[in-house]
Amino acid sequence: MDQEKIGKLIKEIRTSQKLSQQKFAEKYGVTYQAVSKWENGKNMPDITILKQICSDNNISLDDFLEAKPSKSKKSKKIFIIIFIIIILILIISLLIFTNKKEQSFEFKTLSTACNNFNLYGSLAYNDEKSSIYISNITYCGGDDNNKYKEINCTLYETEENTKTKISSYNYTGEESIDLETFLKDVEFNVDNYKKTCKIYKENSLNLEIDAIDENGHTTSYKIPLTPEENCIN
Repeated sequence: MDQEKIGKLIKEIRTSQKLSQQKFAEKYGVTYQAVSKWENGKNMPDITILKQICSDNNISLDDFLEAKPSKSKKSKKIFIIIFIIIILILIISLLIFTNKKEQSFEFKTLSTACNNFNLYGSLAYNDEKSSIYISNITYCGGDDNNKYKEINCTLYETEENTKTKISSYNYTGEESIDLETFLKDVEFNVDNYKKTCKIYKENSLNLEIDAIDENGHTTSYKIPLTPEENCIN
């Protein structure tokens, strides 16, 4: 039995409870000088006080006399650590699963029934959202060779006679250009659109082109877009 180690253990117990030597002494019915002697290894509490200290701090008397923490206390700490690790693993697994689910997309090709225009389009979707990509729009009508000072190309959605603008690409340069030259630079990349694929109906997505020539006359084109087949969500 090492009185010095026991004294350090008593001091450790007292300070962990944020008690002064006086308050600790009052708790066990002794003077603060007695507590000071215990902590300095100059004296030992009597067996009744020792048992009470051990009982209050969940330490066996044998462990206390050997100046080591209680095995039950160690076991409790190990259990808490294991529990925390399990919770962290579950949280990480849930985040990974959710992230994979959000990133899992199906793809459909968007085509147009308009004979005057060709394009490449795709619709990426899952149960919660969709993304729209349109590029390589070409004018193949062959009749429109006019020069335009302003051209606006708008991607929109029609639902029950209500038009909702999704995105647009506009030209207002110093020099007038023809329709084919304008379309070479047009590209739409709409990420995380609020609609899911199954909501899109035939011809609900459209491109609308309004071209204004140097005389202020407007030429308009409507290009309906349709997924290659019905979306399954």
